[in-house]
Amino acid sequence: MSRTRVVFFTIILLALLIVAGSLAWRALNRPEPLAVTPHGPIQVRVITALPVEPWVRAAARQFNEDKHKLEGEPIQVEVIAMDGLAALGKWDRDEFGVLGDRSPDDLSAEEKARLSQFPTVWLPDSRYLVELANVTYKERLGRDVFLTDGEYRARPVAVSLFAWGIYESRAEVLQAHFGEINWRTIHDAAIAKGGWPELGGKPEWGFFKLVVPNPRKNVGGLAAMIAAAGEYYDRPDISTADVTNPEFQHWLGELMSSVTDVSGGSAYTAEDFALFGYSVGDGGQLLESDLLTNMAGIETRWADPLRIYYPKYVTWFDFPFTVWMGPETTALEKNAALEFEHFLLSPDVQRQAVAYGLRPANPEVPVTEGDSLFVRYQDRGVRAVVPRTEAMRSPDRDVLLALLRWFDLNVAQR
Repeated sequence: MSRTRVVFFTIILLALLIVAGSLAWRALNRPEPLAVTPHGPIQVRVITALPVEPWVRAAARQFNEDKHKLEGEPIQVEVIAMDGLAALGKWDRDEFGVLGDRSPDDLSAEEKARLSQFPTVWLPDSRYLVELANVTYKERLGRDVFLTDGEYRARPVAVSLFAWGIYESRAEVLQAHFGEINWRTIHDAAIAKGGWPELGGKPEWGFFKLVVPNPRKNVGGLAAMIAAAGEYYDRPDISTADVTNPEFQHWLGELMSSVTDVSGGSAYTAEDFALFGYSVGDGGQLLESDLLTNMAGIETRWADPLRIYYPKYVTWFDFPFTVWMGPETTALEKNAALEFEHFLLSPDVQRQAVAYGLRPANPEVPVTEGDSLFVRYQDRGVRAVVPRTEAMRSPDRDVLLALLRWFDLNVAQR
């Protein structure tokens, strides 16, 4: 073999060895095939208003037991009960730990722990609370964190309204004396110097006692004062000038003077109403769903049943399911939240809402189906369709703060 051929075959052999070595190296160092690695349950944390918390918690328990999944991962829903105003205060003070322009890598261990518990969803009493929180964050971050349109928009999952709940014996006296149950009637009953006898009631009833939730513990207390202002001015929209009017404040002070133990009042006023009866009060404007779920307890414990009346200006609570749209929660968590929202709006779960005295947000579900509370207590004044539907308009932040400040200075400290 000539020298030229030897060199040629040597080069070919070396080339083959290099190629074989390269292929062997690539085979040994080939990355693992792409695959979805299980990460455990997708956590959905739902801050839930007190009036719907029992229903939402029961639904979450059923949802978790049904083992719903998203992209192959199980979804786990956690329900955290919190009054709407208390939650709004936490959003305003940024107590949940919004990232802002920071990266998670920039956080302290304490901040990372707080971020791991960031709410995926806020389900407050009313849409206006969401709007107030969103305004704060839009000013702070330059973008919306709660949406009003699109797939992730704030969407009601149940509805309830404020109604008068008054013991029947007391209601009959008030109607005979004043002709109608409204805030002016209640005010005049509250300031009757001779108490119930002056109104035509029994001496042992003492003085009229109004039931109003503590506004610092239950958003219903604030809603009650706004509703009272609406009837005082005979219009559904209330301004800061209205609530700071000295004449109105004097009138409201007289009205609130008939409330028993506001400072130590519970967040669950209707429940206390059922448990302790006349010692809590003779009647008040409370959430219809709370009144309905406690009607049986009232009838069992007290010989005097409760009557329900609907006001001229109706305060509606729409309980919007509101998904947080910041980077503090993952896309999977947001989409998992939508899965739970769809579950809450399903006909079966909406029927369960009716069993809790709530009006369904799904129009396919009637309130009069079967032995619902709306059917059971219709002889007590409950209406499937509200006869007067002029709605109180949502107050702005300044009105809320002015009323809360007035309450702190004039009622809470007595």
